[in-house]
Amino acid sequence: MENQNLENFMALMKPIAATISQARIDADLEAVLNATYPSSGDTFGKVEQACHEAITAGWMCSQGDEGRRFGRVLEPSTQTDDLSVDVVDLTDIVGPHHRHPTGEICMVMPVTPGARFDGHEAGWCVNPPGSAHHPTVTNGRALVLYLLPQGKIEFTR
Repeated sequence: MENQNLENFMALMKPIAATISQARIDADLEAVLNATYPSSGDTFGKVEQACHEAITAGWMCSQGDEGRRFGRVLEPSTQTDDLSVDVVDLTDIVGPHHRHPTGEICMVMPVTPGARFDGHEAGWCVNPPGSAHHPTVTNGRALVLYLLPQGKIEFTR
């Protein structure tokens, strides 16, 4: 059953990955994603619902502790346009500092109304190649799906 759900999830992500693969990882991509896949739109809603269902089923965000759960959902491959897909479930937390050698594309899905990820409400935010941060959720709980070109991320101290 999990493989079927993972295949369905990959199919939901395919058009998003294709959009990202055709663009530079920058502010223009953030604007394109927010216009093409807005938080009020059908695609965004289906991905968000799939994340909640997968977390409930136990195959997504299966690592970590209360307040910070995480897990890689898809490895970079030709099927994902060389993007990895990870999902984190964070509640009022400053996460571990890391760097994005090839950039990071985040889909922010507040669970608590008003929750923010790095200051962003529901929608998309893009961190360009070479950027770094402490991922931070304020005002409650949020799911964040993030895509990494070539799956690259560097945790720092």
